[in-house]
Amino acid sequence: MAKSVLLICFLGLVFAFAAADNSPLQDFCVAEAGSSVLVNGQACKDPKTVQANNFSFIPRLNTLGISMARIDIAPWGINPPHTHPRASEILLVLEGTLEVGFITSNPDNRLISKILQKGDVFVFPQGLIHYQRNTGFGNAVAIAALGSENPGVITIANVVFGSMPDISVDILAKAFKVDKTVVGQIQSKF
Repeated sequence: MAKSVLLICFLGLVFAFAAADNSPLQDFCVAEAGSSVLVNGQACKDPKTVQANNFSFIPRLNTLGISMARIDIAPWGINPPHTHPRASEILLVLEGTLEVGFITSNPDNRLISKILQKGDVFVFPQGLIHYQRNTGFGNAVAIAALGSENPGVITIANVVFGSMPDISVDILAKAFKVDKTVVGQIQSKF
């Protein structure tokens, strides 16, 4: 029994390390197009010439295991349902009002949503479908920080209805419990 517990703990540690981004091989990589210094295939500024000002811009996050994005949403606009397969996301509202939400995984598929104001923060768990919608009359601005250099993004509608080649109309009609003509109409928009 003790050996089984030890084996399970060991395997848990192995899988935990395998699931994370690779550790960087250097302290940092300040992105610089055309540089002859390459780190993990990225063009980097010579570390000996880097200054504090080089860390004031988002591309300087290169190889640091995180990424950020500014999100601007017009009144009543949306950032459609999407997922980041390789990262959790934390969202900070800088201006405006946002409705945010994510859906838990099967079988519950529960919507967890909230209205955020300036200064509010919300976390989207890794891999779960989520969205943002500006519910105000002015522009909404937010900063999203993601726990991976390459979080990936899968916009659900684009993937399902805009794949190349198309997913069979038969399959989508059954999956969404709609007529095939409805699926065809939706696919034509992508």
